[in-house]
Amino acid sequence: MEEEKKIYIGNLEFGITEDQLKQFLGEKGINAKEIKIITDKFSGRSKGFGFAEFETEEQAQAAIEALNGQEINGRALRVSKAQKMRPRRDRDSFGGNRGGGYSPRFRR
Repeated sequence: MEEEKKIYIGNLEFGITEDQLKQFLGEKGINAKEIKIITDKFSGRSKGFGFAEFETEEQAQAAIEALNGQEINGRALRVSKAQKMRPRRDRDSFGGNRGGGYSPRFRR
């Protein structure tokens, strides 16, 4: 997804599906090229936010203006331009001993 054509949609109700969100956008006259709700990789449950991609930057900006503050399933959406992704750090790249902190109580 190109970042300039991508929007962040936050404060989603946890039970909403991508199809339901796409239908909601369609009812508002907004046609997204792609919709993705972010889920927890272990439980599969929604994290309460997602992204939508559009054909043009103008469509993305119009969607932000039309959707920000709109209610869906009793929750007011927070919609903004998507931020550029930071590279993911591998969890093993922190280095060092992962056994916890130093405690002087156990000093010999």
